[in-house]
Parts: sequence; C-alpha cells; structure tokens
Amino acid sequence: MNHTKIPPNNPVPSDEELVRAAQAGKQDAFVQLYERYFPNVFARVRFKIPENDVEDVTQEIFIAVMKSLGSFKGQSKFGTWVWTITNRKIVDYYRANKLNLIEQDDYEEAVTRNLSKHSTQTENNQDDLVVIQHALGTLPQNYQDILLMRFVDEMPFNEIALQNHQSLEAVKSLFRRSVAALTKKLEGENESIG
Repeated sequence: MNHTKIPPNNPVPSDEELVRAAQAGKQDAFVQLYERYFPNVFARVRFKIPENDVEDVTQEIFIAVMKSLGSFKGQSKFGTWVWTITNRKIVDYYRANKLNLIEQDDYEEAVTRNLSKHSTQTENNQDDLVVIQHALGTLPQNYQDILLMRFVDEMPFNEIALQNHQSLEAVKSLFRRSVAALTKKLEGENESIG
C-alpha cells in the first residue's frame, strides 16, 4: 500500500492578501502582484504610447505602484488602483513629451503616411496597431476606457460594470456605442490611407 502524502491544496492568493503581505515587507508578494498585472498593464500602455517608450512607461508604472503601495488602503479594488496609476503615467508621458493624447503629432501621422499594402505581415500588424491607437485616441475617454477594459484587459461585462459602478445594461450600451464610434473612425482612417 502506498502511503505518500498528497500535498496541501494551495489556493491562489487574492490581490488583497498579496497587498497586505507586500505592505508587510514580503518582496515575493509584490513579485506575484507584478507578474499578475504586468501583461495587462503592458498591453494597455502599448495601445496608448509609441512603441519605443512602452517598456519605459510600464516600468515607471510599477515603480509608482511599489512606491505608493504603503498608502493603498483598499478603498477600491487593487486592479482599479493600478489602472488609475497606469492612466496617470500615460498622461504624464504625454505632458512630458509635449504631445496631445488626441493627436499624437508626428508619431501616428508619419507611420500612417507610410502604410503600404505591399508590406510584410509583421509590418502590417504594427501599422494596424498604430492606426487603431490613433483612432482610439480620438474617442471620448469613457469610450477608450471601456474598449481597453474589454479588449486589452479582457474583462467580462459584469466585472466592468462592478468596477465602474454602472448597471450591466449601461455598460453593454456604452460598449456598443464605443465599438460603433471606433469602427467609424477606422473606416475614415482607411479611406484617408487608400
């Protein structure tokens, strides 16, 4: 008869548990939070910032999270707090670089002018991202936020509703309007390129 012990079931710690541990000085807890949030923060920054600066801005965000973690009181969800810092750092980036969030001056214009139907697939993907970034940047902030939460952060509608303190129907309605507005902008971009 085999009497090997079954290891205890280690549930994944919640954000709140990791935050408390990190605030108590446990570095591995912060590392777990970093690993949990890095992919979505990086993806969101990549949608809002020119490619050359994405890594630097993402690093600045996590430095800010680490420095201000002691002041996090849990009055909002940790993820909401991280998105607030992320959005603030994106705005800081544009202020520091004297760029406008809506018209990112030469960056999108130069790349958009150079779009070519005969470029490689990788270049097409990068060009598509720039066109989407530009179109997204022209939308109202609430449209941008819901599109990023749904497509970049991959949040379900009920979680978006909870985070935004809105009804599920209000969130779905806002999402539909946002998609329609983005589609209209992208169709306009394609016509101006073609």
